[in-house]
Amino acid sequence: MNQLASAPRAVVLLSGGLDSATTLAVARSEGFRPYALTFRYGQRHAWEVQASRRVAESLGVAEHRVVQIDLRQFGCSALTGDLAVPKRSSVAEIGGEIPVTYVPGRNTIFLAYALCWAEVLGCQDIYLGVNALDYSGYPDCRPEYLAAFQRLAQLATRSGVEGQRLTIHAPLIDRTKAQIIQLGLQLGVDYGLTTSCYDPAADGAACGQCDACLLRRRGFAENQLTDPIRYAT
Repeated sequence: MNQLASAPRAVVLLSGGLDSATTLAVARSEGFRPYALTFRYGQRHAWEVQASRRVAESLGVAEHRVVQIDLRQFGCSALTGDLAVPKRSSVAEIGGEIPVTYVPGRNTIFLAYALCWAEVLGCQDIYLGVNALDYSGYPDCRPEYLAAFQRLAQLATRSGVEGQRLTIHAPLIDRTKAQIIQLGLQLGVDYGLTTSCYDPAADGAACGQCDACLLRRRGFAENQLTDPIRYAT
């Protein structure tokens, strides 16, 4: 713990899902003292926020903050409005279009908050678990987007103007779900503490048919493993 206390700080966006839990473990393994940042942004359910608390406690963070914002006032997403979450029978049915589970502006808002906290903490590193392979096609999960935000961060912050380079880390950007799970298990992630479902049951059981569930289950299957979380179907 003393070694962690003297390590450089990093802000880690932590949703409570498989990818963000792995990203937190990566940040620790790369020698950073993680400060976890979670959002209650008006999403359908609070299960992922509860999962983020479990993951933060399990992996160990210097501090964990849950920030309340309200993206429901804008709607236009199945996660923050009344649209139905798409259900499918297999990953093959996930199309190339941007799905209705896309939340406009979400990662930009999350990163802006992370950037603010990073400046306050005096750190130059932000981690997030976006992925551009096994994902649902969101535009704010692409390498081009992250590179653009990093350029913005250099221009928009006092630390950037004073010559301190802020780095946006996306260690999972080019990994499949199966590879992410392999990495997380090597780093001690307990995936039974996480949740990925877009539309869980009232008791938190994953639906098993949304894009997030299908991609997650395939990742475990490709590792010849059983997903440790509960499924309703």
